[in-house]
Amino acid sequence: MGGSPMSPHGPACIKESETMPQELTFFRGEIVPASEAKVSVMTHALHYGTAVFEGIRGNWNETRGKLFVFRMAEHYQRLLQGCRMLLIDIPYDVDELCRITIELLQRCGYREDLYIRPLAYKSQELVANLKLQELSSDFVLIAVPFGAYIDVEGAIDCTTSSWRRMDDTIIPPRVKISGHYVNSILAKTEASLAGFDEAIMLTQEGDVSEGSGENLFMVTGGSIFTPPVADNNLVGITRDSAITLAKNELGIEVVERRIRRSELYLADEVFLTGTAAHITPVGSLDRRPIGSGGVGPVTQRISDVYVDLIRGENPRYLDWCTEVPLEG
Repeated sequence: MGGSPMSPHGPACIKESETMPQELTFFRGEIVPASEAKVSVMTHALHYGTAVFEGIRGNWNETRGKLFVFRMAEHYQRLLQGCRMLLIDIPYDVDELCRITIELLQRCGYREDLYIRPLAYKSQELVANLKLQELSSDFVLIAVPFGAYIDVEGAIDCTTSSWRRMDDTIIPPRVKISGHYVNSILAKTEASLAGFDEAIMLTQEGDVSEGSGENLFMVTGGSIFTPPVADNNLVGITRDSAITLAKNELGIEVVERRIRRSELYLADEVFLTGTAAHITPVGSLDRRPIGSGGVGPVTQRISDVYVDLIRGENPRYLDWCTEVPLEG
């Protein structure tokens, strides 16, 4: 079995000279204590899932004492694409959203790995109205300490979900619309209750789509394949990063094509990618080992480079990282 590709989360010790972290939220145009950021039980998004969100990683580099946010602008570009889908109108562009994020992180003062959650939502206190164009919108931003999403050393065990990935003609899965994540939640819960770490979801036609919250890659005979976005998966930012790393670091062009479930059983390697999950190797699917059942060499190489670069350690990819200046 190869070494674990999982990220080394170094919980930071707070030095006496440093300010203790604060739980703050950007809410209704200003930064307030998280305890004061409250919405009414009548809020439209609470009832109908009429919201768009992102998951962004803040990665703490303990050695350098610096916090780096990974591909922040790309996340906000996707958020605004989702807003367009749901007719959510917020008064910020990508640059302003990035500026708000940096200010929030500075004032929170965390010195550890973070999950940053922007949410644009239909904020009107109104039920029994399904017309998006008639509803007001708002934006909220939170940041919370966050370690490993899948808390498993080495390769994980997956199962094929009985829940099919919903089609783009039902709810567009290419952006992160809150309501459609019930589809992923059902799949993840089913897998967890059955003793697996993650679910692999299929399209209505039976082709591989993605994990419940991650994109999927398959390594066979020295080639890397991933399902096309047309197979109802998220336009993943970590997916795009993995495609770039495969080309730059391994000299392998990733091929986008449809993948059948049985191909995964016979693959040399399978790995998942996502902001929360990073690069996660799959050791088995439906109790069948994939390759050696451990972390394959291609997965390991991509993960090793990825783990370093998200913490600002690789000058070749520094343009993917935004350093957050912190006091102390």
